[in-house]
Amino acid sequence: MKTSFQPTLIAVLVAGALLGCQPASKPATDAAVAPAQAAAPTAEEAKAFVAKASEQTRKLLLEVNRADWIANTYITEDTEALSADYNKKLTEAVVALANEAARFNDTQVDADTRRQLDKLKLALTLAAPKDPAKTEELAGIVAKLNAMYGKGKYTNAAGKEMALGEMSAVMASSRSYDEQLEMWKGWHDTAAPMKPLYVRQVELANEGAKELGYADTGAMWRSKYDMDADAFAAELDKQWGAVKPLYQALHCHVRAKLGEKYGTDKVPQDKPIPAHLLGNMWAQTWGNIYDLVAPENSDPGYDVTKLLADKGYDELKMVKGAEGFFTSLGFAPLPETFWSRSQFTKPRDRDVICHASAWDLDAKDDLRIKMCIEKTGEEFAVIHHELGHNFYQRAYKHQPVFYQDSANDGFHEAIGDTIALSVTPKYLQQIGLLEQVPDESKDIGLLMKMALDKVAFLPFGLLVDQWRWQVFSGQVKPEQYNDAWWKLREKYQGVSAPVARTEADFDAGAKFHVPANTPYTRYFLAHILQFQFHKALCEIAKDAGPIHRCSIYNSKEAGTALNAMLEMGASKPWQEALATLTGKPEMDASAIQAYFAPLQSYLDEQNKGRQCGW
Repeated sequence: MKTSFQPTLIAVLVAGALLGCQPASKPATDAAVAPAQAAAPTAEEAKAFVAKASEQTRKLLLEVNRADWIANTYITEDTEALSADYNKKLTEAVVALANEAARFNDTQVDADTRRQLDKLKLALTLAAPKDPAKTEELAGIVAKLNAMYGKGKYTNAAGKEMALGEMSAVMASSRSYDEQLEMWKGWHDTAAPMKPLYVRQVELANEGAKELGYADTGAMWRSKYDMDADAFAAELDKQWGAVKPLYQALHCHVRAKLGEKYGTDKVPQDKPIPAHLLGNMWAQTWGNIYDLVAPENSDPGYDVTKLLADKGYDELKMVKGAEGFFTSLGFAPLPETFWSRSQFTKPRDRDVICHASAWDLDAKDDLRIKMCIEKTGEEFAVIHHELGHNFYQRAYKHQPVFYQDSANDGFHEAIGDTIALSVTPKYLQQIGLLEQVPDESKDIGLLMKMALDKVAFLPFGLLVDQWRWQVFSGQVKPEQYNDAWWKLREKYQGVSAPVARTEADFDAGAKFHVPANTPYTRYFLAHILQFQFHKALCEIAKDAGPIHRCSIYNSKEAGTALNAMLEMGASKPWQEALATLTGKPEMDASAIQAYFAPLQSYLDEQNKGRQCGW
């Protein structure tokens, strides 16, 4: 259920594609700057530059966000062109600003000014070349790829045209090997036309990154985490190593159950799992096949989708319910404009991008979500996640514009998911959806459901950017894109393409975040951090039960502690923000191990005698 957000300045630059800042002035020619080189820039000039750039970006960003909102919720050639135009202006602006900020690299300035200058230089996701024609070309490619994904359709064997949402619904519910395969192939084939555009985009973005002093776009992405890029990569490996045994145990059990269902001729017990059998278009979460892998006698006796229907929840009431979680922690309600301007359901008269996202258009109070809500338990949790973004956005709105972001991009995703971890049976009872909390004998089933989403996602969260980093660096050439993609899928996830794929395919492009140019490592970080946050908040809320049964609903103490971290935005290194809530500055996967400890024991018992690995 991975989602995204379209927030304020620096986060837009990171989460979006080509957004940037209005330049302080038109870049000077070499002849014009030569006389000024005799005098080194001063600290006062640096502070003045930051202040002026901040004010200019604030004004331009509102226009950009409005154009992008329309392009997402009303897809036409005109809205696509408008989005491209504004992206072009922003790209040119942020490149100019980043280069101007670099003038102060050797200037002695206070720590706050230095951090804002650094944030500005690292604000780009795709750094366009200085050449205006190439900037325009890149902006057009970005808008085109985004629109191609949003307009993707497949005509099934019966002649019915299907959009991604309909196809995903079939993938989630069907238990027909061939029907799932048709949906999988149908959607992935829609991405093939994107490949030539993506290849050119990589060339242009790398040119821009090199002009800013980075080896390539991937190196630029890895420089955003308040630590050495190599040390950051090592930290990712460390966290994956800690959770890998749990994933491998889950994989082994799921493969065995799928073999029982479809036959070991279709699901060999010593090879990767065919990617179309895991209930999700990208095999990134496996919760939809819970019925096939569930422990015996573990049915908790309720279904959140059915509970929502029984209690008369429509799409709006689902959002209102999620808002109630945050107000119970002491947060102020969402503004009235949230309810009048958000997109909650899929319009019947036009193409829109249904991928769930949270928006802050004006860095003040114009908060929105964009979803095509389905009345399911999964979507109820997604809404809690999206509002986590919105409440985070509002918490740091008082920060300077270059700090209006999460401590690192993993924090933004982690906060939403931390809240969703509190959507426990106890919480459902407290809000009147559930009459009785199941006893602890049902916990293995609930933990299995959670692991099929949270644990199953971990390697996918890691490999998407592993692929892009190799593409950006040139380690993977265009003629190797698809082969490299599936090698990483097999290495990390233990899943394989269910039918033969070639380099005429572009299966990475079938995942929203690739054509949308949204860095993906944030989601891996979020899946580690959310359990660490949840454990800390449960301790603050004085919930003495097992961590997997805890909900912080109604705890003002937990809300106060959470807000103290949220309102910091990106003003301090993420390690300091982490320590504000958890008491220590390091990521710690032990919380996820503790959360799933009962399930780990169950899986180890079930896997005795099975051949695990792939």
